[in-house]
Amino acid sequence: MSTATMTGRATARGEARAVPTMIGGLVASTKAELLRLRKWPAVWILATVWLLLNLTFAYLFNYIAYSTGSSGFSNEGVPPSALLPDLLPAAIPSVLTGGMPMFGGAIMFILGALAAGSGYGWGTWKTALTQGPSRLSTFGGTLAAVAIAVVGVIAATLALDFAASILIAVVEGQSIVWPALGALAEAVGGGLLIFGMWAMAGVLVGVLTRSPALAVGLGLVWSLVIENLLRGVGNLLSGIEYVTNVLPGTAAGSLAGALGAGGSDDPDGAPGVLTVLDGRPAALLVAAYLVVFAVVGALVMRHRDVT
Repeated sequence: MSTATMTGRATARGEARAVPTMIGGLVASTKAELLRLRKWPAVWILATVWLLLNLTFAYLFNYIAYSTGSSGFSNEGVPPSALLPDLLPAAIPSVLTGGMPMFGGAIMFILGALAAGSGYGWGTWKTALTQGPSRLSTFGGTLAAVAIAVVGVIAATLALDFAASILIAVVEGQSIVWPALGALAEAVGGGLLIFGMWAMAGVLVGVLTRSPALAVGLGLVWSLVIENLLRGVGNLLSGIEYVTNVLPGTAAGSLAGALGAGGSDDPDGAPGVLTVLDGRPAALLVAAYLVVFAVVGALVMRHRDVT
């Protein structure tokens, strides 16, 4: 048997052993990151803040306006009597994503930035990457843990919306009509894309800045201020409009708008919800951003010195 053949077989066996090792490292890193996130009070606080915002602005304020017959900022331009249909279970697909592009997205950005950036301040990245599995497995565990956290937040949001809408239907003596499964699946999928994109953006900025505080500040300024200013300028200068139409916030807002959450031309639309892009282009653009943010973050982590 030639030396080349023996070398080739040894290399193949080494590669075959490397795949299970990488998978095992990814699973172990995911479990460790999930344990860290689960025991971190900041994560629970962020999730609770989002759930309270969703409950307050999607149901509480509108139900108060409906039951009292008053008008306020939450239902400006909409008769109070027209609010009830949006508070019932059948409207959940359109209500679910209403607050996700701006407020929910900002919270998920903070979650991703804390998950990735805190490893530098605490020194855990240095320890994990020098003593644990490969860098890709370790960082992949963080991405997987953040993704699982996003799924958990979406599930909790959906359960809360169902509970609130059913309670309102019972109190108001309305028959309970369940939402169409197709529309509900599209809303959940859209919510996962929106939250996932912003969470991965937070992870990327956390890795780039190596500081959770700086990453959180940059993310909030970008999602709540800069994109809105750029869209305002884009309405005046046509050249800038082509750029603002493909920004992450625009894509997320347009996806929510396509799912029925309303838009800037809808007085009942939530802040950050837009109708700039159609549903399919918006979903593809959000998915592309999600993948790019995750891949760039992994590449930076792989080649950067963590000392």
